[in-house]
Order: sequence, then structure tokens, then C-alpha cells
Amino acid sequence: MASVTLSGIEKSFGDTRVIKGVDISIGDGEFAVFVGPSGCGKSTLLRMIAGLDKPDSGEIRIGQRVVNDLPPKEREVSMVFQTYALYPHMTVKDNMGFGLMIAGQAVDMIQSKVSAAAKILGLDKMLDRLPRQLSGGQRQRVAMGRAMVRDPQVFLFDEPLSNLDAKLRVQMRTEIRALHQRLSTTSIYVTHDQIEAMTMADRIVVLRDGLVEQVGTPVTLYDEPCNTFVATFIGSPAMNLVPASTRGVNATADVGGGVTLAARHASLGERRVVLGLRPEHLRVQGAGSPGIPCSVKVVEFSGADTLLACEAGGMPIQALVHDRLLVKPGDAISLSIAPELVHVFDEGTLRRL
Repeated sequence: MASVTLSGIEKSFGDTRVIKGVDISIGDGEFAVFVGPSGCGKSTLLRMIAGLDKPDSGEIRIGQRVVNDLPPKEREVSMVFQTYALYPHMTVKDNMGFGLMIAGQAVDMIQSKVSAAAKILGLDKMLDRLPRQLSGGQRQRVAMGRAMVRDPQVFLFDEPLSNLDAKLRVQMRTEIRALHQRLSTTSIYVTHDQIEAMTMADRIVVLRDGLVEQVGTPVTLYDEPCNTFVATFIGSPAMNLVPASTRGVNATADVGGGVTLAARHASLGERRVVLGLRPEHLRVQGAGSPGIPCSVKVVEFSGADTLLACEAGGMPIQALVHDRLLVKPGDAISLSIAPELVHVFDEGTLRRL
């Protein structure tokens, strides 16, 4: 196992600057997730750690070694790809052991490592099958087993679950996390799915346009997003953003139409702000009750939860409730929220206050 440190990493492809000075430190044995929208640079960072791309400037350390100039095979990392990359004519056993065979390891050692990994991954009864005889989840386990047998210092996962159906993604998330807890190998996982990030990570690195927006535990990013981008990216459904003016008295925010909300700050002075209201923190009340008056536009029932898509003064706002509400499109309701659950951002910088 080893820590991974990125210092001042820059990378351009032609005239396009894709990584713009990134500093990240990942602890020994930590499960870190790089998350962000498409094109933010997360896969490029992973490829540079793996040695598949080289940074234009900056330093990459794995453990105590600077690895910028080391080829991939000397970095002691193993990568699991989105596409599985299995040899279709090889059995599960041969796919898992192929890298060790190329490295010249003894046959009995290869068999021992493959058998041990297969048992952990539940593949021990499938070693003689070909990839076409496996399900998508089983193929992904083979790809993970191929990485495991190399005993790497660092596991790298590049959106490994994006080709799976929704139910299998949930199952594989649990399996990957359980595998990490068992092996305690430093792991870096890339995804655009914030649910994967929230459920799997020890720490999350949120990226946008080649820059790190925020690094923290899932709880920290959910409870204390540093700006409106992180606030709306982390959490599902996304946080509502409501323009408002603060009065400076008991941190009261005027959201228009004579409607006010209390925020958790002692005093914000008189300024323009953006209030962040998570849908799951909004309470639905009857029309005329204190809060934001809304008109219900769409009701989405999903079993345990009901999502209400509403409109308040021409502004869309969503509420997620756990109760079986007798609410239908066109109904007038009021949405309230506890002051301590209101997030406040500066209107100009969009950063947290």
C-alpha cells in the first residue's frame, strides 16, 4: 500500500488546457473518488497516475517515489477499465493470470494468486468459462481479479460500473467497497455519478474544468459545500438555489413577494445572496402556512419517496418527502425549512458564507 500525492499537475492536449494546477493528497489505504461532470479532467488525472499520460508539469508521488518518468509496469498500480478489456478467447483463469505470465512468474505462483482472488470474488466455479459465458457483473469481477493478483500498491478504477444496469451497479458498488475494506489497498475511483461517490468514498475530490473545487468526506461535502457548484452536484435531487436579499436582522432573507426565510447565520448584513435548500429538508404544508407559497406542477411517486416539482413566483423548486401525500398537480402548498438547514452563498462569488 502507498499514499498518492499530486503536486502542481498541469496537462494540455494541443491548445486545450485540461488540468490547471491540481494538488491532491490521498492517504495510505484510503478510498478516494474523483467526481465531476464530463470533461472535468478526472480520467486524465487517473491516466497520469497510471503512467498512460504524462503531465506537462508537476509531480506525481506513489509512496515516497516520484513516478513521473516511470513506465506503467514499474509504478505498482493496477487499473480496472470501464470496458473490462478481457481477452475473448481466454478463460477466466487465463485472463486473470495473463499479466503475471507476461511478467515471467512461476506457474504455481500464478495459479495460487488466481485461485485466491477468484475465491474472494466468487469466481472460483467459473475459472474455465470464457468471457462470453459471463454476465456483465461477472466480467467486471474478472477485471478486478486481474488487477488484484498483481498485489498493487494502488488500485485505479476508471468508471468501472457505467456499462452495468442500475440494479447491478448497486450490487457492484457494495462489492467493490467490501473488497477495499478487506484488502485495505489505496484506491482511486473515477465516476461522474455522485451517488457512487457518496456511497463508496472515504474522501471525495470534486473537479470542474480541470480544477479541484472541494475535497472532503461525503458528509462534509453534503453538509458544508464550499460553493453552489458543489452544492448542486452533491446530493440527489439537486439542491434548490433561491435568490434572496438579507436584512441583517436575525439573518432574515427576503425571497420576493413578501416571503421571508430564516437562515442559520447570526447576521449577514444587507446583501444579495443565494439560499441553498435541499429538497429532502423542505416540509410540505397547506396553502397559507408560513414558508414559500408554491404551485405543484409534477408529482413523482417512487415508492418510499415522493418528489414534488413546484413553481414559486416563476422559479422552479423541488421537495422530496417520505410521507404519502394527497397532493396533485395544480395544488397550492407552502414549503418551509428549519433555519439551521438553510445554506447561504454570496450572490457574486457563489461561495459559501
